[in-house]
Amino acid sequence: IKKKQQDVVRFLEANKIEFEEVDITMSEEQRQWMYKNIPPEKKPAQGNPLPPQIFNGDRYCGDYDSFFESKESNTVFSFLGLKPRLASKAEP
Repeated sequence: IKKKQQDVVRFLEANKIEFEEVDITMSEEQRQWMYKNIPPEKKPAQGNPLPPQIFNGDRYCGDYDSFFESKESNTVFSFLGLKPRLASKAEP
């Protein structure tokens, strides 16, 4: 879990995307909020969803596997509900 969390944090930091990391092990209120705000079709058949779960405000984006897939297909900004950034390369 920790490696997956670090992967998400590194990506956000590298792309200068503001975020708030929430440790649900320290707050029952935050844990309950997360469980309540994950759509039913995204919850596991058994048990509780494992972190990292990614939200943009109150909007559920997805879990780590969804994040990883969006990273691989270069669609992370739309996954996160953000406007895509223009490439920093200058036009020839």
